[in-house]
Amino acid sequence: MCTAATYRTRDFYFGRTLDYEFSYGDEVTFTPRNFPLPFRHGPEMKRHYAILGMAHVAEGYPLYYDAINEKGLGMAGLNFVGNAVYAAPRPQGENIAQFELIPWILGRCASVAQARELLEKMNLVNTPFSPQLLTAQLHWMLADETECITLESMADGLHIYENPVGVLTNNPPFPQQLFALNNYRNLSPRQPENRFAPALPLTCYSRGMGALGLPGDLSSMSRFARVAFTKMNAVSGEGEAESVSQFFHILGSVDQQRGCCQVGEGKYEITLYTSCCNATRGIYYYTTYDNHQITAVDMHREEMDGVSLKCYPLITGEQIRLQN
Repeated sequence: MCTAATYRTRDFYFGRTLDYEFSYGDEVTFTPRNFPLPFRHGPEMKRHYAILGMAHVAEGYPLYYDAINEKGLGMAGLNFVGNAVYAAPRPQGENIAQFELIPWILGRCASVAQARELLEKMNLVNTPFSPQLLTAQLHWMLADETECITLESMADGLHIYENPVGVLTNNPPFPQQLFALNNYRNLSPRQPENRFAPALPLTCYSRGMGALGLPGDLSSMSRFARVAFTKMNAVSGEGEAESVSQFFHILGSVDQQRGCCQVGEGKYEITLYTSCCNATRGIYYYTTYDNHQITAVDMHREEMDGVSLKCYPLITGEQIRLQN
């Protein structure tokens, strides 16, 4: 299970948690402008926008989980098991395999508006990457500094939803996640008034009681509500360090600890990594389950017009700074 979010101070930020019981060998991966991107049902993309994000590289191909491009557009794929349905290839139109969607969009589009135009012509198909890597059931959040949308391919077709919250988790489908926020409309960062019975001398015996009722469990619907509340009420300075720190705190509200979400005998879902991308500047920040020190990769320090992938293995060991 996963959670994605956007955030805006002086710059635009985009990121996610990836929660699972094991890793596929994730690496921060830079795809330069001239790295050829092949597509199963169409021509190779020889030149495109540079892309930076988290990926599993298989047979030399970047299978991105989340990424930004040099124009400030960000995209993340999250599990959507039981609801995601992809089409069969058609003779007409542009057939894009599920695993190709992120590089296809980020390689060609500078904004959500441009992505919308491509999505209207696209047929998202069920072609697997390989017999070993079958088609993942996903939905996606796509955002720039002015707009955020959610993409869901289901049995009745591809849905494109406006996402006014800038948050996405897993199931149920996005309209139901958004509607559920109505259940929490009375929550506030301020202390509540006594509306139960004015004649009773009820008091606020603790700070933070304005958010009483905010769900604290690890289900995707509850994580959606918690991150939406946290993000929409978060206050940060405009500086880079303050903004990045605040973004990690926002997603930290749904961090999954080993032992709390059992998915099999001796298997537990944990937050494998958390990302925060400064999409404005092209910087990918991340932390991992066992390393809370923030690590950064800057695409503009790479060869933007290069022809080869550049991969950075995750720093997973805890980095502890001794002060005495």
